[in-house]
Amino acid sequence: MSHEVDTARTTEALPSEAPPSAINNAHYLEVLVLAERLHRQFLEVIQLELDTMGVRDINNVRALILLNIGDAEMTASELLWRGCYLGSNVSYNLKKLTESGYVVQERSAHDRRVVIVRNSEKGLELCNLLKKMNARHLEALAKANFREDDLDICRHTLRTLQQFWSRTIQPARLGMDPRFG
Repeated sequence: MSHEVDTARTTEALPSEAPPSAINNAHYLEVLVLAERLHRQFLEVIQLELDTMGVRDINNVRALILLNIGDAEMTASELLWRGCYLGSNVSYNLKKLTESGYVVQERSAHDRRVVIVRNSEKGLELCNLLKKMNARHLEALAKANFREDDLDICRHTLRTLQQFWSRTIQPARLGMDPRFG
């Protein structure tokens, strides 16, 4: 009978005595900058697609709003949470999208203060063209050996940061100091 200790199992069972490594500030800030830069570059890609299609009556930000609305109906507040827009910009852009015939706005039957938005036929047509653009990009990524796992890790990391900031911001909005619970 051997009396050797299985070191792999023993170290797994023991709690680590070393404190967790600190998060690198430069890496943290780089993730924030990259996320913002990626958003801007995606808007540039959308603008290039609009230019290629000869669509001149809508800009890239408004086209992204159409893409976020998709086939759904939602309130402006719901749209705000889906996309990367500032509150006043959503209202202004929805007004412009409605004026140009891309979006339909209607008051809620249940609460007249709430406005429900949806893409019009014109909006759905452009939205479908933008979905085809995204499909082309996904196909190109697959050919470039981009893995779904990489995207899942990125999504998980960004969602975790978003949830952390939401928890951090909420106490401040309620007038509480987040350091004191």
